[in-house]
Amino acid sequence: MDLKGKCVLVGVTGGIAAYKVCELVSSLKKQGADVRVCMTENATQFVSPLTFETLSNNRVVVDTFDRNHEWEVEHISLAKRADVCVIAPCTADFAGKLAAGIADDFLSTTVMACVCPVLIAPAMNSNMLASAAYRHNESVLKERGVHFVGTESGLLACGDVGNGRLAAPAEIEKAVIDLLYPRRDYVGKTVLVTAGGTREPIDPVRFICNRSSGKMGIAIAKAAADRGARVLLVCGHTDITVRDERIERTDVVTTEDMYEAVMRLLPECDVVIKAAAPCDFKAAKAATDKIKATAGITLTLEKTVDIAEAVGRVKGNKKLVVFAAETSLTEERAAEKRIKKHADMIVANDVTAVGAGFGTDTNIATLITEHGTERLPLMLKSELADVILDRITEL
Repeated sequence: MDLKGKCVLVGVTGGIAAYKVCELVSSLKKQGADVRVCMTENATQFVSPLTFETLSNNRVVVDTFDRNHEWEVEHISLAKRADVCVIAPCTADFAGKLAAGIADDFLSTTVMACVCPVLIAPAMNSNMLASAAYRHNESVLKERGVHFVGTESGLLACGDVGNGRLAAPAEIEKAVIDLLYPRRDYVGKTVLVTAGGTREPIDPVRFICNRSSGKMGIAIAKAAADRGARVLLVCGHTDITVRDERIERTDVVTTEDMYEAVMRLLPECDVVIKAAAPCDFKAAKAATDKIKATAGITLTLEKTVDIAEAVGRVKGNKKLVVFAAETSLTEERAAEKRIKKHADMIVANDVTAVGAGFGTDTNIATLITEHGTERLPLMLKSELADVILDRITEL
C-alpha cells in the first residue's frame, strides 16, 4: 500500500504493549507515510522517544511545554496535519480521559483537537476491559465516531490469560489503511487504464500528437489502486511522474504500441478504462531521414487501429469504459461512439468548456450508459475518477 502524502499521528500511552507499536510505526513509514509520534510520560517508561524518532524520522513530542521546536501551537498543528490518528496501546486511563473530555497532557490535547478519524487500539487487563467503567467509556467514544480495533486473547503481562492483548500491528495497520482509504471495493479486481497521448512519426524528429496530458487516466489509476485494485497502466506521452509501486506501468509511443500492450494485458483484466487519447491518424509512410524545411512537405494520412473498438469486440464479461473528447454535439456523438465501440460506459466532455480542456486539473463530464445519461458538474479529475469507479461497480 502506498501511503505517500498521508500523515499518520500515532499516540502511545503507558502500557507494556508499547513495544509492539515500534513495528507499526516502522511499517507505516516504509509505505511512505509521514508518521508523527506523541507519547505520554508513562509511555516513555516502556519505550524511549529515541526509538520512535529513529523509526519515524520525526521528533517525538511528550511534553506540552517542550520548547525544542520552531514556535507554533504544536498540538493544534499536528491535529490539523494528521489524516488519521491511532492510539496504540490505549490504556483504560487514557480511554477514560478522552470519554470525559479531559485534556491535561500533550497527547490528550492533540487528540481532542483532531478533526481526522481517530482509531483506538486498547490493551489492558481482561477484568479492566470487562469493567462497567471501561465499557461505558468505550460506548461514549463510539457514539462520538471514534473507531476501535478489537483486543486479542492470550497470556497477559500480569500473568492472567484472557482478552485484553493489543491487536497485532498488522491488524492495526489494516484498520488505519481502511480509514485512509475507506472504499476498498476493487480488492481482487484488475483494472487496465490507458493514459496520455500517442505519437506518430513523420520523420525522425517530427511527429503527430495531441494535447492530452494524461492527468485523467493517471487520476483513475491512482483511485483504483486506493480502492484495492491491481492496476495496469498503459501510458503514452505525459509529463506526469507516477511514483506508485501499486501501479504496474507500461510505456508506449505509437497507437500501434498501445494497441499491442492493451491486447496483451487484456486477458488479465476485469475492467478496461480507455482514458488515453491515441492518435487517430498516422503518416502513411514516415520518412527515414529528416525532411528539410526548405523542401516543403505533403502528408498522406491513414487511420490508426481503433483500440477501444478492438477491445469491445472481444471483451466478453469485462467492463469497458471509453472517453469522448468533443467540441460540439458532445452527448450525441458520445452516445453513438459508445454503441460503435461496444462500451459499457462512455465519459464525454466538451474540451472547449472552461475547466474541462486538456491539461487542466478539473473536468466537466457526462456519463452515458445504456441505462441513461448523467451530467456531472465541474470537479477535480481525482473526484471524477472516483465517480467513474463508483458507476462501474453499479454496472
